[in-house]
Amino acid sequence: MALKYVTEGNFNNKNVIARFDFNVPLSKDGSGKITDTTRIDSALPTIKYILEQNPKKLIMMSHLGRPDGEVKMKYSLAPVAKYLAEVLGQEVLLTESCTDRSIKTIIKLNKQKLILLENLRFHKEETDGNDEFAKTLSEYGDVFVHDAFGTAHRKHASTYQIIKYFPNNSFGGFLLQKEVEALNKIVDKPAQPFIGIMGGAKVSDKIKIIEKLLVSVDKLLIGGAMAYPFLKASGHNVGKSLCDDEDVKLAKQILASPLKQKMIFPIDHLCAENPDGAATHINKLDIPDDQMGLDIGPNTIRHYNDILKSAKTVLWNGPMGYFEKDNFSKGTFAIAESISKLKAFTLVGGGDSVSAINKSGVSNKISHVSTGGGASLEFIENGTLPGVQALKFGVN
Repeated sequence: MALKYVTEGNFNNKNVIARFDFNVPLSKDGSGKITDTTRIDSALPTIKYILEQNPKKLIMMSHLGRPDGEVKMKYSLAPVAKYLAEVLGQEVLLTESCTDRSIKTIIKLNKQKLILLENLRFHKEETDGNDEFAKTLSEYGDVFVHDAFGTAHRKHASTYQIIKYFPNNSFGGFLLQKEVEALNKIVDKPAQPFIGIMGGAKVSDKIKIIEKLLVSVDKLLIGGAMAYPFLKASGHNVGKSLCDDEDVKLAKQILASPLKQKMIFPIDHLCAENPDGAATHINKLDIPDDQMGLDIGPNTIRHYNDILKSAKTVLWNGPMGYFEKDNFSKGTFAIAESISKLKAFTLVGGGDSVSAINKSGVSNKISHVSTGGGASLEFIENGTLPGVQALKFGVN
């Protein structure tokens, strides 16, 4: 069964309940100011499209932060309601809670078209995937729209369970559609040569995706702190580099596979005694005892760029070094620059690599920058996500 998107829905004179991902960062000074509106802006095409279809009401829902099932007003969606009202040019009514008894009356009698339910995660039933809670939410709408791709890997009440109450009346939004179609180009017969780039810190967090990618990629370039457990597992000295025993054990397990020949590791490093130190070029595999690896070296950059030149598909997850420090940002920005020039399908996913690509200024030259974080990686591992599967086939 094909996944139905909003363009196939009939929203005229209907109450539409829609799940978005408005989990935006707020300033740490307690002012409630949104410091990055990207996630809300990504939802605007779907919101505007639904409003153009003349619904009775659009009831929006989201979580924000981790209030752990308690009402903590620092995680209120009030700043989101304020921002939405500004960009949409109409009032957005924020409810006191998402299960408030007055909500049905508000939907029936209130003039405002736009209603935002207060933070779903003020109720532990949301993350528990509680069926009664999902049923309560479902009673606000005639039609359900899912546009929160970043939470589609969770079997939560509002992202999964709720779908069972809208048989044949559940639709994916434009953001979810964009993510699914882009990720399918990685999962379904990617154009060859397919080059994966894996960076960041922990092998244990990414072991499944590494094993999955080794089957489908032509080459997997390893950088960042991800490289050091593999180098240590191969008998090299990594000095004071970030490298725990569990990761070394997992690296040995991966290196025992015949697919290990697809993996390419750094051949030189930029190091320092600590992340605030000046960069020293170590032009060999082994890192001295008093140094920590903090970026890939210039020879590795050249080597990786040579491999990337022939790529037709590139997936990049995780930075090549401690890019937040200028001394150790060269590797990450050089790879970003390199993939931005390719005549290939290029996909960047995962929080830190997305920040890195934005900081490097080449994000508009990347085919798709995924906002999904963990959801994107899980989609690549499994070929789908619970929330996407439920939109296609319903809830088990």
